[in-house]
Amino acid sequence: MSEVDVLFATLRQAADPHTVDCIESVVTSGADRDLNRINALAFADAHQLDQEKTIAALLHAARIGAFEMTWNVLCPGCGGVLDTGTTLKGVDRETYHCALCAAGYEPTLDEMVEVTFTVSPRVRRIEAHDPDRLSPIEYYRQIFFSSGVDLPEDFEAKFSRSLLELIELAPGEKAFLSLQLPEQFVIIFDAVTHSARFLDVKGEATSERQNLSMVISQGHALNETLVLRPGQLRLTLENHTDRRVVPNVCVAGDDLHDILGSRRPFLTAKRLLTNQSFRDIYRTDTLDVDQRLKITSLTFLFTDLRGSTALYERVGDLAAFDLVRAHFRVIHEIVAAEAGAVVKTIGDAVMATFPTPDRAGAAALRMREAMLRLNTEHGSDDLLLKIGIHEGPCLAVNLNDRQDYFGQTVNIASRVQGLADPNVIMTTEAIVGDAHVSEILRESGIASVSRMEELQGIAREVRIFALS
Repeated sequence: MSEVDVLFATLRQAADPHTVDCIESVVTSGADRDLNRINALAFADAHQLDQEKTIAALLHAARIGAFEMTWNVLCPGCGGVLDTGTTLKGVDRETYHCALCAAGYEPTLDEMVEVTFTVSPRVRRIEAHDPDRLSPIEYYRQIFFSSGVDLPEDFEAKFSRSLLELIELAPGEKAFLSLQLPEQFVIIFDAVTHSARFLDVKGEATSERQNLSMVISQGHALNETLVLRPGQLRLTLENHTDRRVVPNVCVAGDDLHDILGSRRPFLTAKRLLTNQSFRDIYRTDTLDVDQRLKITSLTFLFTDLRGSTALYERVGDLAAFDLVRAHFRVIHEIVAAEAGAVVKTIGDAVMATFPTPDRAGAAALRMREAMLRLNTEHGSDDLLLKIGIHEGPCLAVNLNDRQDYFGQTVNIASRVQGLADPNVIMTTEAIVGDAHVSEILRESGIASVSRMEELQGIAREVRIFALS
């Protein structure tokens, strides 16, 4: 049995076997680019797989060394990869600048950090393992653009409609290009260093040759837009870096915007941080102690058992412990099934996160039904579950050697749970106002009653909704 066979046999023990079979098939017979920076959601959809099982399988594949996981900081404008690293700890700048879009962005984990998977060289060597040997067009396809840009199969043909020139320059090399500038906005851009120069070509055409020099370096220097006239341009490009660069000259017209504007869902850092498989595998090695990464929208669900102390007194420690443990097991299973993750437990309380309000709402309804079933099975109403849900912005942080969350959204969710009566789900307007949550409640026949409440530590009154 080969090393690869052993790796995939090990993977089948940890992940869904059908999903692993599909991954192994692509490793065996797929194209090189199919195994570089895999978009887990697109992979699942293309092969008709469950997204959560696919994410879990790729995470386990990364854990055993069959794949490599990368965290890529993206430009929300063009979809280019601004920076990449093997862990989230590498996202350590307050602002990331995109030279192509001439804009700076504060990184958030919602849509600006993607997580992708590349096959390990020990499993199969692909061209992208040595990106400087990729053809210039494949470098743009496989390295510059994120997995969230839905590039067409005929990307080279469509990109060529915008291109005036695309070359490669070895370290220290200089090139002289003769171009005919159209009366349009033109961009000179290198995908390796992210160096850019903007040309606003307008006015009457000139028969005189215009000259322009551009030095490509690692500095990412900001340049003012130059105004040139339509006509001949002699462009000098110099590579002042220690690696190959692949500059292009293109027209920023509809053809280019069509390519950049075609997007698809991808695995965000936010979604991965709230994935139970990820938290189980990477318990303590996600964030540095000093990191504070923003998430613009995350849904928090808190649960607690009412009267658990009295339960231990009434039925005895052993029986109560078994019952409480069964309650924890059910909650963990439901959270994972709804694409969420348990962040921590405190006594008999649970703090969980979900990527969207509807997932949390569905989980809450399932939890309530599960507790009612457990009570019926045990012939008593010992498990009285209180549930609170809220959604909003927060910070991903490292607290007590674990990946955790901080902010007012977390505080409100916890306070809302504290107001809940047993078997009543308490939410905020951010939850019931979500269109998908409204549909779930309507289909389930769940009624809501609202009231204004003062929450401890919150300066304003908050409207809360009791779902019964």
